[in-house]
Amino acid sequence: MSDRPLESIVPEYIKNFEPYIPSKPDPELMKLYGVDHLYRLNNNENPLGPPPVAQEIIRRFQPPMAALYPSGDSYYMRYKLAEKFGLDPDQFLFGNGANEVIAFVIKAFCQEGDNIITADKTFAVYEWVATFSGFEARLVPLSNFGFDDAAMLERIDERTKILFVCNPNNPTGTYWDSAKLRNFLDTIGGRQIVVVDEAYCEFVDEPDFPNAMELSREYPNLVVFRTFSKMFGLAGLRIGYLAGSLEVVDIIRRTCVVYSVNTVAQEAALAAIDDDEHIQKTRRLIYAEKEYLRKELTQIGLEIQCGEGCYIMIKLPMNDTLAYRKLMAQGLMIRSMTGFRFPNWIRVSVSKHEAMEAFITGLKRILS
Repeated sequence: MSDRPLESIVPEYIKNFEPYIPSKPDPELMKLYGVDHLYRLNNNENPLGPPPVAQEIIRRFQPPMAALYPSGDSYYMRYKLAEKFGLDPDQFLFGNGANEVIAFVIKAFCQEGDNIITADKTFAVYEWVATFSGFEARLVPLSNFGFDDAAMLERIDERTKILFVCNPNNPTGTYWDSAKLRNFLDTIGGRQIVVVDEAYCEFVDEPDFPNAMELSREYPNLVVFRTFSKMFGLAGLRIGYLAGSLEVVDIIRRTCVVYSVNTVAQEAALAAIDDDEHIQKTRRLIYAEKEYLRKELTQIGLEIQCGEGCYIMIKLPMNDTLAYRKLMAQGLMIRSMTGFRFPNWIRVSVSKHEAMEAFITGLKRILS
């Protein structure tokens, strides 16, 4: 056996990369903090859960099916989305959550010396995947809590391959309207890949919000991300997808790991995609409870950032990690934001009224 030290074969960009450490399971957290309940207000999950039709699919999953591999390319889902959006089935690729499709795109277009561009305060996985793959992630500061299109364009050089735009942005809820996105794509002129991540698009009901799926017909360098984790309540089943022109998806497909989306996820998503009633019920709940939070937090006198999506950001007059611990001791699990470059801010997922009332009561308690 070789005595070559492990450190000698590890790339420098891996040595310098800090791993993401997930939270402990809920039962372990409840024991740790000595609480008998836990309101999960940290991961932007749908408080209503999956649509009823998807719940039925999950309930009647037959154990013998667990021994069989799923459809390797999410065949029925691709055909369903093609019908829904008026595109070709081969314009869609599925992955084990949006995290995997991010990796597909970066692996497809980046090589040593290349870079990607995104915001400094957005969904961190674009940056993470690029960095631990050995590529530079150029992070452009937000402007008024939103992506700065002009500053992003200024950072482009001959080694820039992909620009990632989260629309609406997680965690700030700001979005580019149709005119701004079109202008950005026109300025890029097809020289780089532009990814528009629409993980929270189903929560937006503004007339000027762009339909990136439609724009992909006009811009062959545009790649669109969507997920079933948020609006459709299937976060635990891990299923997301990308869409784009036939040419660009054919390239990305070469990096796609088949069989990574399980059978239950595919069948539940297939049932969920047409449940418009569930989308409307979720929207009504989110809009009503966001308004409740907005009024209560304004009365307390706290600065908030409340845009689109199913979450709200709150600036606290105390350390956000300390606030996390104090709220956890009351069974309230929020997202502390120092790790997302928003020190002393927290992000709260909008949930049912009982949870929102409990959060406001708990917040007042720790602030007093």
